[in-house]
Amino acid sequence: MSDTYETDGYANPGHDGEEYDDDGYEGVGRDPAAGGAEVSAPGQERTFAALPPARGRGFAESWWGRAWLKALEDTALDGEQVKKGRLLAREGKVGAVSVRPGRITAVVQDRDSTPYRSDVLLQQLTEEDWNRFLDMAVDRAGHIAALLDREMPPHLVEDAAAAGVDLLPGIGDLDPECTCEAWDHCPHSAALCYQVARLLDQDPFVLLLMRGRGERRVLDDLQVRITARAAERQPAESSRAEDRRARGVRADEAFAAQEILPPLPAPPPLPAEPGTPPSLDTETEPEPGLDPAALEVLATDSAVRAYRMLAEALSPDHGQQPVQAALTPDQDAVRLVADARPEPWLMTRLAAGSGRQRAELDAAVRAWGYGGTAALTVFDEEWTPDPESHARALTRLAAAWEDGDRPSLRAVRNRWTAAGGDVQLRYGRDGRWWPYRKERGRWIPAGPSDDDPAAALSEALGVG
Repeated sequence: MSDTYETDGYANPGHDGEEYDDDGYEGVGRDPAAGGAEVSAPGQERTFAALPPARGRGFAESWWGRAWLKALEDTALDGEQVKKGRLLAREGKVGAVSVRPGRITAVVQDRDSTPYRSDVLLQQLTEEDWNRFLDMAVDRAGHIAALLDREMPPHLVEDAAAAGVDLLPGIGDLDPECTCEAWDHCPHSAALCYQVARLLDQDPFVLLLMRGRGERRVLDDLQVRITARAAERQPAESSRAEDRRARGVRADEAFAAQEILPPLPAPPPLPAEPGTPPSLDTETEPEPGLDPAALEVLATDSAVRAYRMLAEALSPDHGQQPVQAALTPDQDAVRLVADARPEPWLMTRLAAGSGRQRAELDAAVRAWGYGGTAALTVFDEEWTPDPESHARALTRLAAAWEDGDRPSLRAVRNRWTAAGGDVQLRYGRDGRWWPYRKERGRWIPAGPSDDDPAAALSEALGVG
């Protein structure tokens, strides 16, 4: 086996903060290479982007995060290897962390930047263990509330242990595997454990996923049990009568109570920047027809658009602004290219999907940059203005130039082309004029619009 591990898609994406894939579930299968052990279905996985360096801070602030590190430190036979791993994690050498039932994985860079793939294995709970744990949690509503608040109080772990379920790992429970071929915990597996302690601080559901079930499945299983117990307490006839009863509050009662109800809380402040989309760089093979790289671009674009919409909604005069018309798919493809600036291969796909040639897409993107939807509509559309608009334009053009100096223009519908054929004005339905120039046989937007055709023509000609 080689001393190093080729990253093969595990390149460190940068310190973008914690993100993860939705942890849906599809059941489990069997892995022949693992002696027939259960392995998770493709949906049972969360991927966290690489965390920033942890200089000047501890790796675990929660008691359960510290318990995780104690299991590592008590298990490792060589404390020096653990110290080296802590230093690697502190310096931000751990890449994206993939968490699956029974296994965590990351690529860890050594001090000389050599990458190693490191895995740490943790025994999954059996079906019987999960049943005992879930029954215990349903019996104590505070446990469910704590988990939803991303907390793991000691009494939850104690009650689980009393039910015969060990949630937190103990001595020898964290089993390392690393491409550096160390037989015990090496600096790379130790660095991975230290990084995971930071993730556990933020979300104890990470531990439950390692033990075999992700957040969605745990909550669904709890809901099933809660519903079943509620049905047991209530006779069937009473339950059917309740379903028939009108629910909610009468509108006149709600209106009459408006003076005694407390005011709604102020909306939360606008975040400093859009959220970081999830990293899709995982071991799990994508479904047929799914392109993770393209999906990451769409996720990034969605985060930016959501941030922009929230900023607009929180602006003081938002209620007075007109509702923007929805973009067509072709227009949205142009907007996506203009905003996201994707890789050339993706731009080629967007051009084909929107029915444009690549050069035409580039010109459309330039139009979008000058005026958004209005500019793109003028770029694509030909229409016939009314005679009054035609006459007003001629008058303003004549007033802007001395006799004989005004360029000769030939009007065809809403497009006026100068003699020589290299400069053009386009008239929009909003009454504004857009300058164009011909480059390599194609009309290219040359600047923003103007309500004065003479000013737009000057822009197209490149004169003051």
